[in-house]
Amino acid sequence: MKRYALLLALLVAGAYAGYQTLEAPANQLFGRTLVNGPPDRREVALTFDDGPNPPYTGRILDVLRAERVHATFFVVGRAVVADPATVRRIVREGNAIGNHTWDHRHLLVESDAAMRSELTRTDAAIFAASGVHTRLLRPPFGARDFAVLDQARRLGYTVVMWSVPLPNDWDRPGGATIAERVLDHVGDGSIIVLHDGNRGIVCRSGSAAALCDRSQDVAATRLIVERLRARGFSFVTVPQLIADAAREKVLALKRSDVRAAR
Repeated sequence: MKRYALLLALLVAGAYAGYQTLEAPANQLFGRTLVNGPPDRREVALTFDDGPNPPYTGRILDVLRAERVHATFFVVGRAVVADPATVRRIVREGNAIGNHTWDHRHLLVESDAAMRSELTRTDAAIFAASGVHTRLLRPPFGARDFAVLDQARRLGYTVVMWSVPLPNDWDRPGGATIAERVLDHVGDGSIIVLHDGNRGIVCRSGSAAALCDRSQDVAATRLIVERLRARGFSFVTVPQLIADAAREKVLALKRSDVRAAR
């Protein structure tokens, strides 16, 4: 029995390690995703997942507005329906919106029809709240496979991952700690992920702080912006990051053509 238990433990550990490798943000095995922007431009994309979540999304927007910085918010459909005013504010103040599914389900266990519903319902909610359709998708947990990316492609989405390791901000280790975990890994073209909500859960008065409180992310946002700006970084939305990457590719081709002509 001990041998069987050890074998089972090894199999579980191996399966988990394999899952972690396949679902690593930079992995392109299942298809092309956006992991980072141009590696030679001093710019980063600050992104937030799981909102809107009042009052914390609004407080993050206050920081961004005060610092004259734009970010990208990957919103959850059910939270959008509960707080459309914040979604309107996100767009009105020049930030970008992304789809983070209807209720933050793990798409790897969903049927094709269920995946389409998760995405189209959220898109409809975003449009009803803000008048815009997004073409950006971040799968919950970053989980994707061939089927997930196929559905994203069919619906016209660019799947956006990240290049800076997640700072585990949901554990609420403190704003300074969250910021340091991010800052230690930022480079040119980085995509950063923080959380302004918790899986789109609609929090009510009296909800547990661990469930809803994202005040540490508010503090971390201010620190990240201040310190990266001091290091010479500018902040762009994900659509701008994509546009800059495309522009850099065109310029690289032109430089290559010039060298070939010589």
